[in-house]
Amino acid sequence: MANTYKMKIAGLERELPLCAVSDKLDIAAFVLFGDVEITVAAATELLKKSPDFDYIVTPEAKSIPLAYELSRQSGKPYFVARKGLKVYMQDPVSAEVRSITTLKVQTLYLDGNEGKRLEGKKVLIVDDVISTGESLAATEALVEKFNCEIVAKAAVLAEGDAADRDDIVYLERLPLFFKD
Repeated sequence: MANTYKMKIAGLERELPLCAVSDKLDIAAFVLFGDVEITVAAATELLKKSPDFDYIVTPEAKSIPLAYELSRQSGKPYFVARKGLKVYMQDPVSAEVRSITTLKVQTLYLDGNEGKRLEGKKVLIVDDVISTGESLAATEALVEKFNCEIVAKAAVLAEGDAADRDDIVYLERLPLFFKD
């Protein structure tokens, strides 16, 4: 099996390294950090596919550059659902998540003051890759605590069975790589 997977994302070619998540499964690692070209292009294309929104919410960490660029291009603010409590957070709200890339249960937190700004607003949830949907579900559960309307859940890539979902917006399908 090859050590990389070549694909086109938002019109740009990338070669993604394959990483073992178990003895029977590899995933192609898609990392936005440091790749400004693909972050800008992916944000442009996702905005074309997204409905009108007031705020962007993203789970920490790899999707932060995407949320920033979506915010920059749209002029709409973004909030980060943090993986740890911060001393500056006022009345934080939490939700649990189990991600395929972290292999353990984590808790996402949103500052209560940020959450209050979401009340009655249209929210776009964004992530870099949707795979199992656990990070997405935790982020969704978190923002729903603030009586807002989630207008779309968007990602650059939908991995494996996530690409068959009809409740997400994404740019490209990313296969899973099963080993014999």
